[in-house]
Amino acid sequence: MKTEPCSSTGAAVDDGRNLTPGMRQYREIKAQYPDAILFFHIGDFFETLEGDAEIVSRELDLVLTSRSKNGDQRIPLAGVPHHAGESYIARLVSKGYKVAICEQIEDPKTAKGLVKREVVRVITPGTVIDPAMLPSSDATYLMAIAPGIKGGDWGMALLDISTGEFFVSVLSSEGIGENIRSEIARYRPAECIVPSTVDETLRATLQQNGVVITPYPDDHFLPDRAGRTLLDHFGVTSLAGYGCDTMPAAVGAAGAALAYAEETQKSALPQVSGLSTRTSTQSMMLDAVTLRNLEVHESIRGGSKGSTLFSVLDRTKTPMGSRLLRRQLTRPLTDITQINGRLDAVEYFTNNTALRLSLQDLLSCHADIERITARIAYGNAGPRDLVALADSLETIPALKKILAAPPASVPVEIPERVVASRDMLCNLAEVIDLVRKAITDDPPAIAKNGGVIRPGYSKELDEMAGILHSGKNWIVELQQQEREKTGIKSLKIGYNRVFGYYIDVSKTNVSLVPARYERRQTTATGERYTIPELREKEALITNADERVLALERTLYAGLINKIRIKIPALQQIATGIATLDVSAALADVAQANDYVRPQLDNGDAISCRDVRHPVVERSLAGGFVPNDADLSGSKIQIMIITGANMAGKSTYMRSVALCCIMAQAGSFVPARSARIGIIDRIFTRVGAFDDLASGQSTFFVEMLELSNILNNMTPKSLVILDEIGRGTSTVDGCSIAKAVLEYLHGRSSAGPKTLFATHFHELIDMEGELKRVKNFHFAVQETKQDIVFLRKLIPGATDKSYGIHVARLAGIPKKVTDRADVLLAESLNRAVAPGTKPQRYTQILLVDDSVPAHEGPEKLDPVVAELSQLNPDTMTPIQALAKLAELVNLAKKSGETGPKEAGR
Repeated sequence: MKTEPCSSTGAAVDDGRNLTPGMRQYREIKAQYPDAILFFHIGDFFETLEGDAEIVSRELDLVLTSRSKNGDQRIPLAGVPHHAGESYIARLVSKGYKVAICEQIEDPKTAKGLVKREVVRVITPGTVIDPAMLPSSDATYLMAIAPGIKGGDWGMALLDISTGEFFVSVLSSEGIGENIRSEIARYRPAECIVPSTVDETLRATLQQNGVVITPYPDDHFLPDRAGRTLLDHFGVTSLAGYGCDTMPAAVGAAGAALAYAEETQKSALPQVSGLSTRTSTQSMMLDAVTLRNLEVHESIRGGSKGSTLFSVLDRTKTPMGSRLLRRQLTRPLTDITQINGRLDAVEYFTNNTALRLSLQDLLSCHADIERITARIAYGNAGPRDLVALADSLETIPALKKILAAPPASVPVEIPERVVASRDMLCNLAEVIDLVRKAITDDPPAIAKNGGVIRPGYSKELDEMAGILHSGKNWIVELQQQEREKTGIKSLKIGYNRVFGYYIDVSKTNVSLVPARYERRQTTATGERYTIPELREKEALITNADERVLALERTLYAGLINKIRIKIPALQQIATGIATLDVSAALADVAQANDYVRPQLDNGDAISCRDVRHPVVERSLAGGFVPNDADLSGSKIQIMIITGANMAGKSTYMRSVALCCIMAQAGSFVPARSARIGIIDRIFTRVGAFDDLASGQSTFFVEMLELSNILNNMTPKSLVILDEIGRGTSTVDGCSIAKAVLEYLHGRSSAGPKTLFATHFHELIDMEGELKRVKNFHFAVQETKQDIVFLRKLIPGATDKSYGIHVARLAGIPKKVTDRADVLLAESLNRAVAPGTKPQRYTQILLVDDSVPAHEGPEKLDPVVAELSQLNPDTMTPIQALAKLAELVNLAKKSGETGPKEAGR
């Protein structure tokens, strides 16, 4: 939340004796909401005054005016049209401000004295429900955190009032700052309410991660009071059914979140119909650093939505489906049965393309049923919301028909997940019929201005509308009659709110005005008049107009109330639609991108063939080079990966991690085959980021992230480390890296599966020292002039990083890179003892040195000569095996003839 006070800073201190009644009313209401900007309804405007006006003027780029208070003192003033207030409020809320909406609660025309006003709602970043204010289809969470009792685990609650989603979890008090940061990265809450006992360090953590902070009275977080809040809301006698009855801190956070939401909305929240408890054992833990480094749902560079795992997989057709997919990716499962249930549904739709396409065509017609239902519950659903809801519900019978039975050509049963989702799609024909009968075909966006109710829905409304219509027709006829009587052909009958109906006559025709006309107003172009019969009809029309509008509002409110009783069914439908949407979308991606179904087990190994990076492969015109991954806590536990800069080390490691996330989220994976032992956490240390605002250097941030990994990893974790120790001196960094490898390996028979990329070539000796460590590197083809990155991971190590070559590619001046070549050669020569050759660790380094002109092809070994003519890209596996057998025979013959020739 913005920390700037929304107080009366623009006005001099006043004891209240010289205030007008209106200003006194404003001050009294403002005093109840000191931390909010008060939008004060006066006439056709929302006015902001004093300090609020100064903020609004600055933030919304509005002209700051003033009104006289007393003598020379002026009151700052900034207003916006009442009918357009929503858009201005949305802009303020997006900047982190609270806005209290103070409406006129009685008709100014009938009010005696000062019009009564009161705050009808407080809008905050975490309690937005209006469609125009919601930034996207993404979830908008209100977070609440509560410290643990006597130093125990903390409680966290997340509530999205725009959909009714509500859940709690427990966070370990050890490393609470990092734990909260990870939850922020996972759910991106817009606002967090905290008790006063939360220290400034945690508040800073929230602010630095873009979360608006709102202090809330401590007593709302007390387990007893919070528990009563929850029990009263859900109408139950125990929280055991929600799984949180033994979690006092979580109950405290949930009760506070619900109380705050109800307080801001000034009403109960019937759309919040359930509470779920999420535990760390139910899902793979992905902390903030890992979510960032792997770009699961946000680009590491920010703003580039097209470069995330979510953007690749999100082929959903509905907003509900998109939100569910995001939740699945940021919270992959650890239960194999549940994962396979998701994979069964994806496989079903992958194997039934025609069925899937038909399903997706119908899903694309669906509005955001979840959010429309929430607005119905709150009472602010617009007429277009109801029409969109009816349109969506009309597709339900067709959806159920498509999913009724599998095609005869596919002898498989419909997966349980698909059946369960299908059964959630109840037929609400009565809601459709009600909306069709009540709402016009093309209604306005809001109901308060009328024109919403269809003729024939209400006999009383039709009669009033008839009076109003006939009255307006009478006005048209009167205009024609007066033109004929007076001879003034340009005579017009107009209307405005101040003077009502009037007869308008131009200056040139004033002399023709009859004596019975009563002058009402002089304008720049002429005069305005009235006559007795026009005044009488005006009263009739105005009265009918107001009665029609009032009755329409009453009828529309009744319509909302009739639909409100269907909220549980509508929420169930939304859940079913979302589940089907995600399953079909993942099948669509799998089929289009050649993904395969992963096999999950409780073992300790990751065995994948031809793994690809799901995001990177989309942007490579020349095709992505896949690689295998074989990791096991008890066999090859640690892969030390060396090789050139830009060879593909980081991409490869991310590919493996993303493959595991996709598999446990219930998606097919970009590989030829994949068998994955369930992973409890993925840790990454990739890249370098300064946190200068906190006085933390790149190397210190690296060590903090490494500390988190080493202190929290388990044998079922996957650890990705890229360039550990590069932020300090070579000796220090290499020593740290070696110690980390030893710690990861440990003495037990199993440890965390680890991908360890490094340019410290001294570390490759660890393969001989630690039994579960193996060296790998990315092959490079080296010519006399250049090198080619082959992107292929092969066993063995290399002692070259080709940094100077990469510097050339980056455009470093030639003088610099040439000098670097000289210095590198000198350094290597000094490092080698006289009379010895430099040691090369490369197991396979493809070298393409052209044969000198004076040496013909006959000098080449026949096997090498044959190999040089092969093009493996054009060979089938059978052809390759046949050629390999041929080369083996050739090598044997060459070996037999070699000694004879030597003896000649």
